[in-house]
Amino acid sequence: MYKIISDSACDLFEEYTDAHDVHIVPLYVSFDGEHFLKEREDVDHNEFYRQMVEEGAYPKSSLPSIQDYIDTFTPYAKDGIPVICICISTLFSGSYNSATTAKSEVLEDYPNAKITVLNSMQNTVSQALMVNEAVRMRDANVPYEDAIKKLDELKETGRIFFTIDSMDYLKRGGRVGKMTAVIGNTLNIKPLIILKNGELNVGGISRTRSKAKKSMLTACKKHFEENHLDVNDYYFSIGTGYDFNEAREYQKEVEEFMGVKCLPYLKTRIGAATACHTGPHALGIGIIKRYDA
Repeated sequence: MYKIISDSACDLFEEYTDAHDVHIVPLYVSFDGEHFLKEREDVDHNEFYRQMVEEGAYPKSSLPSIQDYIDTFTPYAKDGIPVICICISTLFSGSYNSATTAKSEVLEDYPNAKITVLNSMQNTVSQALMVNEAVRMRDANVPYEDAIKKLDELKETGRIFFTIDSMDYLKRGGRVGKMTAVIGNTLNIKPLIILKNGELNVGGISRTRSKAKKSMLTACKKHFEENHLDVNDYYFSIGTGYDFNEAREYQKEVEEFMGVKCLPYLKTRIGAATACHTGPHALGIGIIKRYDA
């Protein structure tokens, strides 16, 4: 069959990636802007979040290098194993560009290798859901070319409806305009943000986090109703970084409100690279259409 690879922006626990034979290429993070550490390998996520919450740290992220991807692709090319590599949205990172350049270099030495690099147009929990669909197809013996076609079709179905505690992180990471960030922090506004087609869009504002969580539910249901979509054709998952208790309680709300069950085995945690831009208190609902729906 084929090998599923993703950059670490999918934020899947090692428990999942080990059990489902998914190869992860780490992104990098740094607190001082000079010394960058590999996510998952060199970063303790609990300590990472502690520094953000208790010390008010503003870390930075960086993309995997071309060499990181060359080192990943080469063994599979050498062994004749086809590869599907799923990367974070190109509007958030150059990971996809590193992977495509690496692919070209590997093909010079192994011209018969099959390597497909996909711009998932997703991030964190929705990227995890896309990786899960790739795994499901591989395990169901869906042919390589068919799997690529189906994954390409799934890109536009992925969404994240999420909120954050502060716009500072998005502002510092260049994700939103400065004026929006200033207004949000000054008025203590909690935004509803929607990841759609690889871009962040403001879907509304609330005065409190509890209201923001309700607006996420409303926006999610509205998406299905206005587009005449069946929730049973989709997989749902909750994304969080710091407060797992809040996430567990919110999952119950989502399941009751939407009439669904979130995937119990898809364990994620908003990783260090993504948290550099969202801050420690991001909470979101991720969805993607099932490939076999």
